[in-house]
Amino acid sequence: MTTISQSVRNFETWLAGELGDDLVKDDLREKHEKMRSGDFVFLRATYWRWCEIILDICPELSGAPEVLAIGDTHLENFGTWRDVEGRLVWGVNDFDDAAVMPYAFDLVRLAASAILARGDDGPSARMIGELILSGYRRGLENPLPVILERDHKWLRKALMLPNSERREFWEKYEMLRPGSKPPPSAYVMALTGALPSGTGPFVPKPRSGGTGSLGRPRFVAYAEWQGGPVLREAKALLPSVWSLRQRKQDVAIHADEIANGRARSADPHYRVSGRILVRRLSPNSCKIEIARHPEILLSPTMLELMGFEIANCHSNDAAAVAAILKDLAVRGNEWLHEAARAAASSVSAEQKAYSRAG
Repeated sequence: MTTISQSVRNFETWLAGELGDDLVKDDLREKHEKMRSGDFVFLRATYWRWCEIILDICPELSGAPEVLAIGDTHLENFGTWRDVEGRLVWGVNDFDDAAVMPYAFDLVRLAASAILARGDDGPSARMIGELILSGYRRGLENPLPVILERDHKWLRKALMLPNSERREFWEKYEMLRPGSKPPPSAYVMALTGALPSGTGPFVPKPRSGGTGSLGRPRFVAYAEWQGGPVLREAKALLPSVWSLRQRKQDVAIHADEIANGRARSADPHYRVSGRILVRRLSPNSCKIEIARHPEILLSPTMLELMGFEIANCHSNDAAAVAAILKDLAVRGNEWLHEAARAAASSVSAEQKAYSRAG
């Protein structure tokens, strides 16, 4: 197995080969700094490394039924959007690394992220695993989008921004500086096509965001429409690094397919065109961050609901759901927290090794 430092170099060489001159090198320097800051952030930043090592850590899961899965699952990969009816919906909101894989790895990665983020007084690994599994089973048996308009009042309250933060949101994007060079025409065309008809002029501006996707170009369009501001973002998509490591014949981008699954009330502004993802940005499209609200993200209700939402994402294929339920019955209740604990321990050791290497 390669060292973590060599793995970083190999991945970034591949990334540069895929993106060419569009690679955002300053983002990579920021990413390296984040990787040294802590275990949870390191997990978020290094999904490609997870794909390299998880089968060695959890070989007993390699034969679990396969499904189109999220891939880069973690506590902060959940947020809100407005569906076609204007309802506020909560769920997984990043499918950049969606790929066909054993269903169990979405659950293990979520549970490992919770273990790494929990601190000294958080829930036990066993409790984390039990809650996620409970929600996942419930979701497989009755998949249903998580709509916040009537139900889940506690979550709606946690996600709604106060007026001061809504104002800061719009000001942040209005004040973004133009890039040092013109954006590639493909991103300009994608943004133009995503804005509502009659939108005023805009200047596409580069934006840095996320953790695992740092290095990939992303641009935003801030414009005026019908008396107020509107925002769209266009960012680069690449084939999932799971496919790169484990299913090399599958170079398709699956983000759109899983995002619009039958058990999800999808964001109508989430669109994939070739290797570009376009989506609407809004104060109504937000997530809860572990640094600000660990008590919410690590609460029993939230962990159970995250398991439920993963099941929503896995429920497109009825035959796969039946096979997963059968597999879960055989595995019992101990496997998830044991696998997540082993994965979290490996991630933590590699984070320390990377930090020492400087």
